[in-house]
Amino acid sequence: MSSISLRQIKKSFAALTILQSVDMEIEKGEFIVILGPSGCGKSTLLNVIAGLDDCDAGKIVIDGKDVSGLEPSQRGLAMVFQSYALFPAMTVRRNLSFGMEIAGTPKQTIAEKVAWVAKLLQIEALLDRKPSQLSGGQRQRVAIGRALVRSSSICLFDEPLSNLDAKLRAETRVELKQLHETLQSTMIYVTHDQIEAMTMADRVAVMHKGKVEQFAHPQLVYEKPASLFVAGFVGSPAMNFLEGRLDGNGRFVSGDTSIDVSAYKFEKPRQEGEVVLGIRCEDVSVTSTGAPNSIAARLAFTELLGADALGWFDCLDKRFSVRLSIEGARSANKDVGLSFNIGKASIFSKSSGLRL
Repeated sequence: MSSISLRQIKKSFAALTILQSVDMEIEKGEFIVILGPSGCGKSTLLNVIAGLDDCDAGKIVIDGKDVSGLEPSQRGLAMVFQSYALFPAMTVRRNLSFGMEIAGTPKQTIAEKVAWVAKLLQIEALLDRKPSQLSGGQRQRVAIGRALVRSSSICLFDEPLSNLDAKLRAETRVELKQLHETLQSTMIYVTHDQIEAMTMADRVAVMHKGKVEQFAHPQLVYEKPASLFVAGFVGSPAMNFLEGRLDGNGRFVSGDTSIDVSAYKFEKPRQEGEVVLGIRCEDVSVTSTGAPNSIAARLAFTELLGADALGWFDCLDKRFSVRLSIEGARSANKDVGLSFNIGKASIFSKSSGLRL
């Protein structure tokens, strides 16, 4: 296991800034997921850690050693790419062993490592096949195995499941998490899929426009997003937002609507001014029209999801999502009131976008 320290990492391509002073401290044995939309810099950051791209400024420190100027082969890392990158003319066995052969590893050691990783990933029956004879999931296992045979203490994954169908992605997520628990190596995993981040990560780094907006446990990212971007990006459906202002009486005011937010625990000194109130769909309740501390709303449509349902309501020129029981969705009235669990809400500064 190895620890990784990223200190003020910057990267630009011509006039385009990709990474802006990225700082991260990754502990030994952690499973870290870098999450963000396309173009946020997450894959570039992974390539900089691997040494495939040079950083313009900053340091990459592994186990106390600055590796910023070292070649990829000298950093003690293994990497799994999105495209698998298997040698089509080689069998699975040769794909797994080729890197060790080039490095001059003894044949006995190569055979032992190939056998070990084949058993670990349950691809023993595939060793004499070529990549064209494998399914997408099997190819992904081979790509992961090729990284593991290097016995590296750090494994990097660049959106490795994006080419798989939904069912296979779910199965492979479980396998990767179990693999991490078995090997206890340090893993950094890049994805745009929040389900992968929430289910696999010890900590999630949410990136936006080359910056890490929040780096925390997945549940904390979900329950207490550090910014408007994180709140809107993490969660399905996205968090409901309502613009307004805080008055001097502990109330949130939006137009003619006033909501008591005295139960909210501010993380920064409370100030009056323009804010955005955010609330998850499961923290909104349907009440009768005119109920105290509620907002008048009208049901637009419902979505049945199997175990529960989503109701979509129009209120204050916004469309709110509310998680409902199946029975609640069937019997919902058109005109209702919506009340918020303020203790689980999020309030952000409208100017900075940061959590208050």
